[in-house]
Amino acid sequence: MSWAALQTRRFARQYKKLHDNTAADVDAAVGDVTANPAMGDSKKGDLAALRVYKFYSGGLLYLLGYTLDENVHLIFLEAVGPHENFYRDLKR
Repeated sequence: MSWAALQTRRFARQYKKLHDNTAADVDAAVGDVTANPAMGDSKKGDLAALRVYKFYSGGLLYLLGYTLDENVHLIFLEAVGPHENFYRDLKR
């Protein structure tokens, strides 16, 4: 069964601010994650439910944070952005 992706409000706000070429790279990363949701790294501690997929866009490392709902095969896109302060902003 295939996985579907849903955006959270935080993700939508961050995605809207991205440049067009970076947004295209994010779209490709979302496609990779929906094809294989286990490819992201599981986090520990406060962010235990979160998985993070890392990719490069324009020479910068970007992170795509998402959570999984195994019962209905849904991927909730939580956040996207450069590595700098990514986890700090996610804890807010």
